[in-house]
Parts: sequence; structure tokens; C-alpha cells
Amino acid sequence: MSATRISRPAIRRRSGFAALISIALVASVGLVIARSADGAATPPVSGYVPPVKHVFVINIENKGYDTTWGPTSAAPYLAKTLRSKGVLLNTYYGTAHNSQPNYVAQLSGQGPNPQMQADCQIYSSFVGGTTAPLGQAVGSGCVFPSSVPSLPTQLDAKGLSWKGYMQDMGTPCRHPAINTVDPTQKATVGDQYAARHNPFVYFSAITDSAECAQRDVDLSQLPKDLASTSTTPNLSYITPNLCDDGHDSPCVDGSPGGLASVDAWLQVWVPKILNSPAYKTDGELIITADEADSPQSDATACCGEGPGPNTPLPGIAGLGGGRIGALVLSRWTAPNTWSTTSYNHYSLLASLEDIFGLPYLGYAQTAGLNRFGLDVYNLLA
Repeated sequence: MSATRISRPAIRRRSGFAALISIALVASVGLVIARSADGAATPPVSGYVPPVKHVFVINIENKGYDTTWGPTSAAPYLAKTLRSKGVLLNTYYGTAHNSQPNYVAQLSGQGPNPQMQADCQIYSSFVGGTTAPLGQAVGSGCVFPSSVPSLPTQLDAKGLSWKGYMQDMGTPCRHPAINTVDPTQKATVGDQYAARHNPFVYFSAITDSAECAQRDVDLSQLPKDLASTSTTPNLSYITPNLCDDGHDSPCVDGSPGGLASVDAWLQVWVPKILNSPAYKTDGELIITADEADSPQSDATACCGEGPGPNTPLPGIAGLGGGRIGALVLSRWTAPNTWSTTSYNHYSLLASLEDIFGLPYLGYAQTAGLNRFGLDVYNLLA
């Protein structure tokens, strides 16, 4: 069966009266956007946001759109089997090069700085003390002070739960000692964990809290948590190791790596998620990549990115992290559909904040930034 193209304009034409009602709802509430004490925009209750209660986010590594989703993809389970179950966002972009700032963008809306663009070879304290427009911390370094908010701290404040599931991390909340060289930059046999792919450990409000050891855990804990809705976090953020996320190829343990290892990993873990009570009841699964695979040639952007306060260009050779695509599965998403609406990692953060009724953080506040709407939740139309 061929995929069905669903863009926002197409949905509005197809759904007639229902779409007009949704548009009216959005227009009416859009006039009363509140702001939190820190100035972040509080999203209105939108007619197109379904009652999702459990979100699962999986990131693979360094894979451009054509590589992952094209007809010759080396990941047929992802590009064909899973793709047929949901909506493919074919104009979804990373926000920086290299990896680390893309993960941070998804959780906080903070833009990159040179240390982050270099993947935080030194696990350095962020030095700075002022804030620029759109909640951007001004300074340099990698580990943000406790004054910088993030999605996990937002969820905590609202009494909602979150967990990071990191393959090969072993010890919960594992990260280098502050201001020392990061020893996880390269995989070793038996330990292919990368701290730079674990965004939770770049926020002092998390690492300095006792809950870090309870919430930022090894991937092996996921099956137990999936056993019931009550033990499944509202946000499950899942990072494979340096082999299974496709970063390395070949891998230090002799595995093929690349998309072949991505596909094998997904075939084990995604069914566990899709068969879980929480997903079946009110879940959503999002699979994307951190950045495109050619940073020197693909630093394209989509959504009004501009130079941040800490670096002239978010990408190494341009304003973004390249076109990567994203797949969304949920009971409110029609199988085998696709959307041409432009999104990026800041859009993902804003869309998660919509789901959980939270203020927009950082560049998730960007004027005109697209958030998941009727093109994604296309069974509501």
C-alpha cells in the first residue's frame, strides 16, 4: 500500500467541519497564552492535542533522511515495517552538529555553544550568569547550572514522571567527574555507553539531585517498568549504545553497527513498547535521529533557527543539523501516512510540552515554530 500524504492544509480540506472546529479552538485559545514566572510561554489547551499520557522517544545516531527512510535503507524494519504503522515526518531536522547539542535541544530548548558542538570532550561546568531572549543561557561549557530549566524538571514540578533509559550505562546517572575528560567518547568492549547521548547528565538540577539515580537508569530496567501502566513513566527517553544507535560501524565488539545494528535493536525493543499496557492505553512512540550523517555538507535547517548567544552558527557549516525525519506512532495517528510540515528538535520539545500542558522552554518558544498538529494526530481530523 502506498503511503498517504497528510499535510496540515490537506487535512483541513479533507476533514471539513471537524477541521474548522479545531482551527476555531486553536484561534480562540491562542489569544490567552499565559506566561510562567520565568517568562516561558504556557501553551493553551489545543483541540488537536490528544490525551496522550505516556510518550516514548528513541534517538538513533548520525543518519540523514535518505539514508534512513529511502528505498535502499539498511533498516527495513524501521523504514518499512514500523513506518507502515505511523506517520513519517519527512521534513524534520536536527538543530546542530555534533550530537550532544541535539539531545540537549530536545530536553531544554537550549542552543549550542562551541564546547557542545565539539561533543563536550571535557565534561565542563557551564560558565555564565545571564539569560538572552527565549530563555537562552549565556556562557560556555556543557553542564548547565541548576537555574537552567529542562523538561524533566518541568515534569517533576507538575507531579509527572520521567526516566532516561541508557543502554550500557550500568551505574545509574553515570557521568564523568566535573571538568574532566569524558572517558565515554569511545566505546570499549562491554561498555559502549556515551554520556554525550544522555542529555539528563548535562543539567545540574538533575545530577545534583538524589532522583538522578532513580530516574536516569540502565536500559535493562525498561521491561520491568513497562509491565504496568502505573510503573511506566509519563516520559521514557531511550538511548541505545554506540553500536545499536548506529553511531559506530563496525562496532568495537565486532557487530556491524550502522543501520543494520539499529534495525536489530529496534526489533527487540520496539515490540516491548508497543505491547505494553501504557502504550496501548494512551501512548505515543517517536523515533528520530540526532543529526544528519554528513555534518560538513548537511547543516540545513527548517524552522527559523538563527545564531544563538553562544555560537555564531548552530551547525558546523550552517544553521541546523540536517534533514533527518521522524516517525510517530500512536492510536491517534493513521498508519502509513506522512507529513510535509517542517519540524526540528525544538518542535519536538514544544510538542511534548503541549501534551503535558507545560510552558515552552528555550527555543521551543520561537515565534511560528510548528508543533505536532492534525498532520500528526491525523485520526482526530
